[in-house]
Amino acid sequence: MAEQVTIRPATTAADLAAVRSLCWDYRNYLLSMQGVSEEVTDAFRPASKYEALMENLPILHARPKGIIMLATDPTGTPVACGMSHPLDGQTSEIKRVFVADAARGQNVAHQLCTSLIAQAHKDGFSRVVLDTHRLLHAAQRLYEKLGFSRRGPYQPMPDNVLPELVFFEKHLAPAMAPK
Repeated sequence: MAEQVTIRPATTAADLAAVRSLCWDYRNYLLSMQGVSEEVTDAFRPASKYEALMENLPILHARPKGIIMLATDPTGTPVACGMSHPLDGQTSEIKRVFVADAARGQNVAHQLCTSLIAQAHKDGFSRVVLDTHRLLHAAQRLYEKLGFSRRGPYQPMPDNVLPELVFFEKHLAPAMAPK
């Protein structure tokens, strides 16, 4: 399936509805994982705040510096999403990379992250940061394969959740000026 997945910016109301659904699936996936405490999930994704966040996705990840990507299978069914937004003029943060069960293990997350990194580079960012739960080992391997290095927190975090997260950063080569 990975060769046939289409990854594109989510721009329509239907695209954003699909992304919101995938993001809720991501939250539910985290809550279903053994070893992932509800306290940690709710620290970042309490249902009421997550609902407000989902409604504001188009604003928080708006072009020209942020983006929401949607991956669809050959039938047009949404199977994955991811997004990025600026933390400052040099730093883009990747958030909510999630692949539905039906598309896992098929290189979709790699393609999605590669698209997000390429867009950050094209937008002029010099680094990309992200975090993931300490139990999401496949995600950690993916980020390392993509050239990310582990680092400490890149923004303030509550002390009780720090041990549950792994932080990454990737420095991007300066964009070549057109000749």
